Amino acid sequence: MSAQPCDPHPERSPKMGLGGLILLLALGSVLLTMANTLYSSYRVQRDLLIRSTLEANRVYAAKLAESTEIHIDSTMQQLAYSARLLAANMDMPARVGEEAERLRLQTKSLNSVAIVRLDGKVLAVSPTALRLAGSSVKTDWGLALLANRMPAISEPFMSATGRLIIFISHPIINAKGDLLGYVGGSIYLNAKNLLHTILDNHYYRDSSYVYVVDRAGTAIFHPEDSRVGTSMVENDVVRAVTGGEAGARQIRNQYGVDMLAGYAPVKSTGWGIVAQKSTETTLADLDDLLLVTFGKSVPFMLLSLVFIWWFSRSISRPLGQLADHARMVATPIGMERIEKIQGWYVEADRLKKALLRGMSLTSSKLDKLSHETVTDALTGLRNRRGLGDALNLYQLRGQSFAVITLDVDHFKSINDRHGHDVGDQMLRHIAGLMRAGSRDGDIAGRSGGEEFVILLPGTTAQNAFHIAERLREAVARTPNPTGAVITISLGVAHYPSSAEDVGEVLKKSDIALYQAKRNGRNNTVPYQGELDCLVNPC
Repeated sequence: MSAQPCDPHPERSPKMGLGGLILLLALGSVLLTMANTLYSSYRVQRDLLIRSTLEANRVYAAKLAESTEIHIDSTMQQLAYSARLLAANMDMPARVGEEAERLRLQTKSLNSVAIVRLDGKVLAVSPTALRLAGSSVKTDWGLALLANRMPAISEPFMSATGRLIIFISHPIINAKGDLLGYVGGSIYLNAKNLLHTILDNHYYRDSSYVYVVDRAGTAIFHPEDSRVGTSMVENDVVRAVTGGEAGARQIRNQYGVDMLAGYAPVKSTGWGIVAQKSTETTLADLDDLLLVTFGKSVPFMLLSLVFIWWFSRSISRPLGQLADHARMVATPIGMERIEKIQGWYVEADRLKKALLRGMSLTSSKLDKLSHETVTDALTGLRNRRGLGDALNLYQLRGQSFAVITLDVDHFKSINDRHGHDVGDQMLRHIAGLMRAGSRDGDIAGRSGGEEFVILLPGTTAQNAFHIAERLREAVARTPNPTGAVITISLGVAHYPSSAEDVGEVLKKSDIALYQAKRNGRNNTVPYQGELDCLVNPC
């Protein structure tokens, strides 16, 4: 009988089988194709959305410029009409005062109205509370109006009352053609008026906004009142619109925020209107659309992979099952599951046998060693090492959890009064109540002395507080080895809301426990940041 060839490496198997390679190649091809399609679609939609937003802002700025133009023209017509009425009544103080009041209140286009005689004397002012009637015009701009026979709109300036205003005026000329003075009205740039309403009540209520500059690039309307009166001439859009241009462009504002701006000039005044919206907000909906598109593409991608997946599954399944259950190699359930795996080809069968041999040799030793190293001998709960292992596992998983730290109130007096044996019985009694009140997956441990810890994975701080309260009440009402009422104090913390480091969470719960002691014991305190000041003075 001839000898069989000896395999020098009977236990060696490739890291990835043929089924995995086939599936990986298919997945890679499909995912790359999908990623390229989604990226191309995103870029096209992004450019289209930016262009449409720029055009919308341009049209909107043009519409506001037209509305402002109409408003300024209407205001000029009102002043012209008042000038004709006043030409025959400049020597009648009552009529002059009535006309000033009527002009201000008729449309609320102007915040104040003044009627000035040719010699510079202010005949009437509305509202009268300004108390400027009877005074004389002294500013260079006001004196220039007395020599001007044309309507005029001023640049922004600070009035005698301390307000930043724009003044619109019209000359008063009688039937003989003599210049008698002028009638004018002010628009307060930091107060409500009809112009402010036209510009402020725009239809966009997200991050878009409108601002207006005069011909010198000074802001005369802005959603931020502090910006009114400041120069914005360094902005490219402002320079363009004050130069008479209309259009749209993508820029960065002075804060470095990327904006989509549309702009249009108000030709009669030289003002410029800018409507803009942040690029980030504009593209926010596109991100949501991309997610929807991806979600709708997934089913088609899966259908295209079904056949390849089915073909590779029969090859890769045994190895995949072995890999899935290998982490439970030292447990009875892991051994049972590995035993059921069908290793129908050589590599899978060899790996299965090797795992089972290893399990049979090490399972009992690992179980005994593991139990002794992580268990507190007195209470049967986890010891400090066991708690540390659980915390390390939570950290690896990135799993949120809550911590309850508790301490037996006046435990030293129990030992002093009843002896250490009763003290040990008391600790075991507390441990039993902790186990009875714990859920599957919760980990109860003794961190040292009379101090215990409960780890509650996937539990909110609020639920942990309720659990702690139930335990506190159970300890207080349950008969114990001392025969007297025994209470506990508890502190609650949560990861990651109380601390971003897993190890810090225990410290935070200790701080909360310390506060519970300070509060008089027999109470539960959830951790809050200000409690740190009890340990480290703020």
